[in-house]
Amino acid sequence: MSATSIDSNNGAKPKQRVVVIAPGRGCYNKEELGYLARFHPDKKEFIANIDAYRKALGQVSIAALDAEAKYSFKLHTPGENASALIYACAMADFMDIDTDQFEIVAVTGNSMGWYIALALAGALSPEAAIGVINTMGSMMSEGLIGGQLIYPEMNEQWRPDTTKTALLDRVIADVNRHEGCELFTSIFLGGYRVLAGNEAGLKLAEEQLPQLDDRYPMRLYNHGAFHSPLLNGVSEKGLAQLPLELFQTPKIPLVDGRGQIWTQYSTDTAKLREYTLGEQVVEPYDFSKAVAVVMKEFAPDRVIVLGPGNTLGGPVAQSLIAMNGFGWRTKADFSAAQLSEPRLIAMGNEQQRSLALTE
Repeated sequence: MSATSIDSNNGAKPKQRVVVIAPGRGCYNKEELGYLARFHPDKKEFIANIDAYRKALGQVSIAALDAEAKYSFKLHTPGENASALIYACAMADFMDIDTDQFEIVAVTGNSMGWYIALALAGALSPEAAIGVINTMGSMMSEGLIGGQLIYPEMNEQWRPDTTKTALLDRVIADVNRHEGCELFTSIFLGGYRVLAGNEAGLKLAEEQLPQLDDRYPMRLYNHGAFHSPLLNGVSEKGLAQLPLELFQTPKIPLVDGRGQIWTQYSTDTAKLREYTLGEQVVEPYDFSKAVAVVMKEFAPDRVIVLGPGNTLGGPVAQSLIAMNGFGWRTKADFSAAQLSEPRLIAMGNEQQRSLALTE
């Protein structure tokens, strides 16, 4: 544990340096129903402000979504609902981090989590954040553009598997040689690759990729072809609808999906907007690289992954293992270390959540 700063109020305990990671789509599932009510009953004003914005658009409130008696794929997974709901849960978790115990030195996020990371860093005000997140999340409310599937490219010890990587690259190249088929790398997600494509391309990929663990290749329900050229139209709409005035200089350093760092000292907000609504939408999102850069450049003592859920915990750990972060070289190293002194705190995990809160 490094003594990087001292709490001037009591002169007692050194703060730990932490990086905070925001999740993307697909993390609010059946188990997370009621997350806001369960963990954030004190955030009523924050939630009400989001719902006032949504009400003006004729959208269902996130408080109502969270309070549903039963989880519904039809209701909870469409982008226009999932995006705002996940943002509210993640931002509320961020507000609960004990800043007397932790110094937040940088933030990053996965896919839609990039928009959340902008809010965490102060590059989007609360009003601008729900505007950007709700607008981009609602872009396919009239119908999905393409889809996504996920496939592992790691071995049993969560180390990179070059054979699986070569297989994925080969399948992408072969699918795109077939007329009417389109397939792209969407996200480099720790030990997984997320592929985006049109229906014909995804179907052919599913035929060519060997079945693994009776799960993969796995389609991601209600996900469009994010981070691919198929979303050029979405990018153009975003740029047309979301003005430069929404974007501010971040107060906390940000690491994006290319591994680029945006700081309070050097950020050009026009370029930040251009990346967020342009390249970030239509090019692959390298979450693994974002994690590697934030670890190497900011040397945190711990990593905090925001909720809801804990679907991002594995990919973060896999990204750390690939770079020997915290000295972890295998899944076994990670599992053993987490039992003694967790370096990776997932706030969506009820057993770990308390570690990030006021002692």
